[in-house]
Order: sequence, then structure tokens, then C-alpha cells
Amino acid sequence: MRSFRKHVAIAIDGGGIRGVIVTRALTMLEEKLEQPLYDIARLYAGTSTGSIISVGLASGMTAAKIHELYLRLGDTIFSKGWRTFFFPFSRYRYPAEPLETALKDQFGDLKMGDFWSKESLTLTDVVITTYDAVNNSTRFIKPWKLQYQNWPVVKAVMASSSVPTYFPIVDGRYVDGGIGSYSNPCYLAAYELTYCLGWKAEETTLISLGTGRGPETDHSKDPAGYWPWNWLDPVLDAFLSSASDQQVRTVETFFKKLDFRRFQVDLKEDLQMDDPSHIPELLEYGQQMGNMILTDQTDSAIKMKPAKPRHENI
Repeated sequence: MRSFRKHVAIAIDGGGIRGVIVTRALTMLEEKLEQPLYDIARLYAGTSTGSIISVGLASGMTAAKIHELYLRLGDTIFSKGWRTFFFPFSRYRYPAEPLETALKDQFGDLKMGDFWSKESLTLTDVVITTYDAVNNSTRFIKPWKLQYQNWPVVKAVMASSSVPTYFPIVDGRYVDGGIGSYSNPCYLAAYELTYCLGWKAEETTLISLGTGRGPETDHSKDPAGYWPWNWLDPVLDAFLSSASDQQVRTVETFFKKLDFRRFQVDLKEDLQMDDPSHIPELLEYGQQMGNMILTDQTDSAIKMKPAKPRHENI
């Protein structure tokens, strides 16, 4: 594994319980470095489950500790109940209280501004995404922005993690930050470190971590014969997977001097974000991603070269 540069930033995708993949991989990285990531990285960007991991690292938790919480609390947060079985008549599948309680146990009354306060030993920037359903816009919650400094960290993470139909909406307006273009927040991290923190790209390493790319579509099915409900999975995949890869392309195109390392694993099966029964498989994928990080095997999707134009004037 190549050494990191002077500045280090970490960006983590959304994906529910598939965050186990990332926490396992980061645990392996910490073991290799022989020091916790919070001693190395000073910028964390996260969406949904990525916001949980990002805030955990920024607050001084080791990756191993966060990993243990995912393994222990998965069944509690995604506990099947009457709402799950009677969905969609129940509006959402899981109550917010188990997740909120778990977050309060870890972060207490910590506020976003505490990451950026003069009292802290080191200033740490955190970018958390959430979608404002009232204003139809993505919000970027940061510790140095006055409007968010008094936001409890728990509220910020809940706002980023409240996947529509899975968890209730927060404050009557905030839902999962992956709605739109930022399920993968790597571009947000690149923008933040360059234009907000003033880090030089040639002095910065940005590590971007996915939570697994779903299996390829079954091409044996003819889209011309789809019923309306058959389009749900393809459309969702277009919003999530395709948008995620587009963010990677954007960073590669506009931040060429950045030491950008995108790591992603290709899932052989469809592992739902709310199914802890697949944790054994997720651990294997986490081991795979960890090995990729330690050997600099970046995501194959970003190695594709654009086709050359047929004419010079194109």
C-alpha cells in the first residue's frame, strides 16, 4: 500500500447494514497502520450508514469499535415487527427509536460544532448529507457552518439515515442523504478539502469506500414486457449505482492531482440494506475490500478510459 499524503480525507457511501463491509475493511487498515484513523484523517464525508461511520471516526472511535456496534445492533435496529409485515400500509418498516437510542449511547449530547471548536485538540471537518423534502434540495451538514453548529450529532445522523419507507422522516422534512446524487459523497469530500479547507490536491489522499455494487441485471428478461412494478429495481439502480459511479468520474476529471483511491466490491447476490442475516457474507466482502485497500486495488469501474473522438473538432 502506498503511503498517504500530508492530508487524508475519507468518504463513505450509504448502504444500511452493508456498512459492515466498510467497518471491517477500515479495521484491517487500522491494524496495518498500527494507529487509529482519527489520528490520521481530518475530513470525513458520509451519507446514511456512511454518516454513522464518519461521525464515529471523527469523534475518536476506532474502526474496530464501530464494527462491533454494527454486528451487535443490526438485529435490534432492523428488528422485524408489525410495521415490517404490514408495509406499505404502515408508512415505514422500522421505528426510529432503536437507532436513535444506539446513537445517543455513543455520542450523547455531542453537537456538530464540537468537531470544529477551539476547545478540541484538533479541528475535524465532517460533511453529512440529508435531503430536505420540503425544499426539494440536498443539505450538507458541516460543523463550521453556523446554521448547523448547534445540531446534535444524533439528529444529523438520523436525518442522513432515514431512508424513505424504512424509517420515519426527521423533523417532518429530512430523509436519507442518498436521495439524489450523493449516495456516494466522494465529490463532496474533494470539493470540501479543496475549496473549503484549502488543502492542496498534490498533498492530499482521498479514500472513497462503497458498500457493495449490486449484481448485474438479468438480461434474459425483456424490458419491453415489463409491468410498472418491474421497473422499480432498474430505476432505483440507475439512481444509486449509476449516480455513485458518476461521482467517481467527476472527482477523477476535475481533481486530477488528488491521490484519489476508490474501493468497491462487486456483490454476487442481492444483499438488502436491512437484512442482518447476511452479515457472514458481508464480513467476507469486508475482508475482500480490506485486502483491496492494503494492495491498492482500486475499483475496476474507474479504470475505464473514455473513447477517443473520431474527429479532432469533437
